[in-house]
Parts: sequence; C-alpha cells; structure tokens
Amino acid sequence: MVSDIRRSSPAALRNRQPILEVLRTVLPPTGIVLELASGSGEHVIHFASALPTLTWQPSDPSVEALASIGAWIAAEKLNNVLQPLDLDATAETWPIDRADAMIAINMVHISPWAATLGLLRRAGILLPIGGPLFLYGPYQRGDEALAPSNAAFDADLRARNPAWGLRYLEDVTREAEAVGLQLDRVVAMPANNLSVIFVRT
Repeated sequence: MVSDIRRSSPAALRNRQPILEVLRTVLPPTGIVLELASGSGEHVIHFASALPTLTWQPSDPSVEALASIGAWIAAEKLNNVLQPLDLDATAETWPIDRADAMIAINMVHISPWAATLGLLRRAGILLPIGGPLFLYGPYQRGDEALAPSNAAFDADLRARNPAWGLRYLEDVTREAEAVGLQLDRVVAMPANNLSVIFVRT
C-alpha cells in the first residue's frame, strides 16, 4: 500500500509552515522549483499545495527517499509535482537543465561540503538571472557562539559522519559569490535556524 512506504519527519512537520511563509516572499509566481534533498517528500507536498501556480521538482540521492516522495505524490494527487529525480549534488552532471528557483532544506549540514559546493555551482548555471536559491538550516556565524542546542546538534552530526556539521555562513556566502550568486537576505527562523536567500547575478 502507498502508506507503507511514505516516510514522515517530525522536523519537516514542525518547520514546513514557517519555511512556506518565507518562500512566499522569495519564489517567482510561476516556473519550476527544484528541491534538493527532498527527504520524505512532506515539504514539497506542503509547498506545492499552498503554491499551485508553481511546478515542483523534488529530488534526492536516496532510494528510500525517492520511494517515499513518489508515494506522497501518489497519495496527495497534486498535478503540479513532478516525479522525483535521482540527484546527487556532487555529481558532475544533473538530470535537469534548468530551474526558475532552487531550494535545499536541511541539506548543507547533513552532507559533505562537496555537496554544498556542487549545489552552489549548479545553481549558478541552472538559475536565470535573478533566480533565487533558498537554503534553510542551522549555521555558524563569525565569532558568535552557537546556541547550546545547535552546538549539541553539530557534535552529534560530526560523531555520525565527520564530513557533516554546521557550516559557517561566511564560507557558504564566499563560495556562492564565486559562482555568480549574491546573498540577498538572511531570515531568522524558529529553533535557531536561518533562511538564507541567494540570487543569481
């Protein structure tokens, strides 16, 4: 049955509405929105339902995630969500050649740095001039001390995989600028997270 393979993420259920409120101010009125690391698929379903004039393209490198996303699409019967793509941000070639906007939620810290570099590099190619790249998650910032919850989360991530961990926003911004992306704004979010918006120049 469809429900047997649909995954659910408590974090996605908590943060999807605050993220949606920021996306309403960021995304174009129409076009294709490519989501990287779509995970369970709950984010893209929620966003597509609320923003029906956009076409949503989920993706993930995980077989289990792709199955879950497909099951959510089938269950919700939304006609503005495309079938998920098997997409690894570190790959030299991607199975998509254009997008009007790109989003990546809780990807930058739960993947190797090479994945972030790949995401930024490809955003500088796929997006039109002025097209947004929306990133969400916890970050380190300059000399600011991490909130205790973020410090504990960072330690847990690095224990699970030394290639993971909270990134410095300044490092992400520097690499983004190197591939033609300009930092547009940073929005403080619940639970010590940030929405970080870049635009292609």
